[in-house]
Amino acid sequence: MNANVKKILIAVIILAALGFIFYPRIFNDNENNATPAADSSEKNDKKLPVSALVLQQGALSNTLRSTGSLLANESIELKSEVSGIVESIHFKEGQKVKKGQLLLTINDDEILAEIEKLKFTRKLNEDITDRQQKLLAKEAISKEEYETAMTTLNTTLADIKVREAQLNKHHIRAPFSGIIGLREISVGSYLNPDDRIANLYNIDPIKIDFSVPGKYISEVSSGDKITFTTDSYEETFSGEIYAIEPQIDPQTRSLRIRALCSNDDNKLLPGQFAKINVTLSTYESALMVPTEAIIPELNGKKVFVYKNGLAESRQVQTGIRTADNIQVTEGLSAGDTVLTSGTLQLKQGLPVTIEINSQP
Repeated sequence: MNANVKKILIAVIILAALGFIFYPRIFNDNENNATPAADSSEKNDKKLPVSALVLQQGALSNTLRSTGSLLANESIELKSEVSGIVESIHFKEGQKVKKGQLLLTINDDEILAEIEKLKFTRKLNEDITDRQQKLLAKEAISKEEYETAMTTLNTTLADIKVREAQLNKHHIRAPFSGIIGLREISVGSYLNPDDRIANLYNIDPIKIDFSVPGKYISEVSSGDKITFTTDSYEETFSGEIYAIEPQIDPQTRSLRIRALCSNDDNKLLPGQFAKINVTLSTYESALMVPTEAIIPELNGKKVFVYKNGLAESRQVQTGIRTADNIQVTEGLSAGDTVLTSGTLQLKQGLPVTIEINSQP
């Protein structure tokens, strides 16, 4: 091997050794130089996608929900004060009747006979009293004899009034206007005072009877409006509170309330179940956010708002809660963009991308 070949081999070996030593360092340096750019790109890609809501002011009614029953405005069981044979029935089942209308007649022959007898006695006593008065004027009798005759006449007149009152009890009349129910008696049956003839209902207006927790005693008063629904109709009815029981029920700690509702079409009937909403107060300019946007903390509550591409924490005070939303009374303003999803991942200053939802 000549000297030139040896030199070339030595040079190649040296270059190979140098490359083996320095190439890994150069590769690592290049890799390190490329990392910040990759990290920067990856950081830009890690914005959290969330839903958001732009707050707007709106009307809010503070509504209390309850359940109750419908009651007739007036209702009674028609019964007789006296016993006797039912002579005639003057109503039809389900018929509207007016106050004072004759409904039932019980045989009154015996009472009429007694009244007729007493009227004859009255005529006789009137004649006797008239003669005694003339004799007294002539001093033919004593004043005591005249007064005895007058007392006998007055007693007869009183007996007639008693029999006439008994006669009235044989004619049963409607004590108020309303609708009469199904009758329980027939013509010719013997009627006792304990026997029910029928029920009479006045259902216009109709009453709504319900209760609310006792803690609302300061917020409920006569004149407050209510709305309610029944299982029979999809229609929503409205009424007004007119009476409140002046005592909290010691067993349930609830307050009993009654309201009135117009019922001129007789759609509503006593005994129906009602779902009731009581309007306690109304706010014209309220800020409402979805309940899931509120994050409870040890010292209060907070929400996250969207600010310059980042999530920003805000301490808030809350008010009325509805089925899906809650009123924010402090900490937010109309126009703020509240983040409504991803609350478990959100933190102060986290980059986010938002999708705006409509106002609840």
